[in-house]
Amino acid sequence: MAVPPARPQTTLEVPADLQPVYANLVRIAHSPADLVFDFAHLLPGENKALIRARILMSPLSAKLLYRALGENLARYESTFGEITLPRASLADQLFKPFQQSPDGGNAPEEGTP
Repeated sequence: MAVPPARPQTTLEVPADLQPVYANLVRIAHSPADLVFDFAHLLPGENKALIRARILMSPLSAKLLYRALGENLARYESTFGEITLPRASLADQLFKPFQQSPDGGNAPEEGTP
């Protein structure tokens, strides 16, 4: 049985002007041909989030990303401990009403230091 040739190692280059994007919200849409991931940053108390990055992937690439995320999260948790999910639904966590403290400052959410 012949051994398939080894794939050459891919080198990733990061452009000097690439700006990192922080996202705590992603909207996912799909068609038969692709999946669209819109990444945004939602501020507490806001109901509007500006999309900062849009990634389009084939279903195969999205499935491979899904698998890679699972593998990396498992490695992360084996090193740093389990990531606990909030008891409330994700929608409740992201879109619950903003609370202000009586002094006008931002009141901490339950369970946050």
